[in-house]
Amino acid sequence: MDKKTIVVLEGDQTGQELLEESLRILDPEVIGFEIELKKFDLSLENRRNTKNEVVYEAARAMKEAGYGIKAATITPEAKGDVGSPNAILRKEIDGKVIIRTGRRIPGVRPVAGAFAPISVIRMAVGDAYGAKEWREGEGIDEISWRTESIDRKTCRAVAEYAFRHAKRTHAKVFGGPKYTVSPIYEGMLKEEMDAASQRYPEVPYEPQLIDATYALLLNNTGDSLVIPALNRDGDCLSDMVLQLFGSIAGSESILMSFDEDFNPKVVMAEAPHGTAPTLFGKNLANPMAMILAGASLLSHLNTEEASLASRAVYEATIETVKEGHRTADLGGSATTTEFTSEVIQKVQTKLEVWKSMQM
Repeated sequence: MDKKTIVVLEGDQTGQELLEESLRILDPEVIGFEIELKKFDLSLENRRNTKNEVVYEAARAMKEAGYGIKAATITPEAKGDVGSPNAILRKEIDGKVIIRTGRRIPGVRPVAGAFAPISVIRMAVGDAYGAKEWREGEGIDEISWRTESIDRKTCRAVAEYAFRHAKRTHAKVFGGPKYTVSPIYEGMLKEEMDAASQRYPEVPYEPQLIDATYALLLNNTGDSLVIPALNRDGDCLSDMVLQLFGSIAGSESILMSFDEDFNPKVVMAEAPHGTAPTLFGKNLANPMAMILAGASLLSHLNTEEASLASRAVYEATIETVKEGHRTADLGGSATTTEFTSEVIQKVQTKLEVWKSMQM
């Protein structure tokens, strides 16, 4: 097997510490094959020192390799500072969708009875983000304006990937934009969802307005769902969906760009949480999300070895929690490194057993 390259985007504070835990899982002694790791320092200090050039270098490397794993990074609030590296990365790799999946964590009580996985397929560019804004008038008569835009190619990417993901996971495509109020703007995504439904007639499809989607999610218990969404809707929706499962620890976040046939071209995995400065250096943070980010990335390497390793990491992580090895946020006493070590042991055992059964 040709050695795959994964671009490692290092980050800040606890984000960097958790990335290092994830990389322990990707060691060839654990997963059974070698991956070349190409590292870039995206810490706030280095982004400032390089005036963000390191972010552009990392993006170019990801476009060449096709894969990346990113630690959480600090986004400074001051105007004129380096800003968010995520915005640069999305633009440079032509990222179209962000996928976040909420799933059950053993021993963690879900909200409103959510049990089956729910994936939000969010538009990664356009919409309210990057919109032109201005104000006119003065005093009580002052008016704020904003111009937003979405494009059909991005809408098609969101819809197409949503139906492919639903087909692969035996889920229902559910929800959608507020196309009744905005038939021209938001209706574009709905048109692409309807067209994708014709291409994938075997996938259950239940379109809903975004407000109804929020309400109905609180009553959903049994169906696995895939929800296509505009950028702003998906941003809000994914935060709620992850919390429906009681914790964001059991979810990874995937940024994806596509080729002309809407096959994944660049896949970047990360955790949905931030840098958790209060936990920095304490060896207490939960590494689950970053470990699952690595597992998800393995599933996209398109090799049998990588697919088996991905499955082993997913199963081992959930089993570790189920057996009571939990960090403090999930009611346990395991340290960050202890949790990862337990996952590593389980991954190695699974892969050894599966290999012996194939002989």
